[in-house]
Amino acid sequence: MKIISITLLLISAFLSIKHGWDAFQPAQPAQAKMMADLGINASVVLYLGILSIILGILLFFPQTFFISNLLNAIIILLIIAFSLRAGNIKMALIEIPFLTLPLVLIWLKYPFKF
Repeated sequence: MKIISITLLLISAFLSIKHGWDAFQPAQPAQAKMMADLGINASVVLYLGILSIILGILLFFPQTFFISNLLNAIIILLIIAFSLRAGNIKMALIEIPFLTLPLVLIWLKYPFKF
């Protein structure tokens, strides 16, 4: 169980940091259109990128593990809500597995406690 928890923790941290880093890269036309359809402008994307990187790093500390996963779940839930508001059901469905990741990590608890 601990190996699964560590693996999911590393995957979650990697995805958070990667998505945060991607916010600072030049947006591809398809990505820019998707963000515009969701009603998210470029400045908000930068703030979400910073938040995502911070949350990815905070996953590794036992004191911030729970809140980091909770905020990750809230951000993903907001993306799902914006997708549904924009009528993009496919994107909302794609985000569901990513929503389960922080929730499962909360359930498994911090893996590095002795």
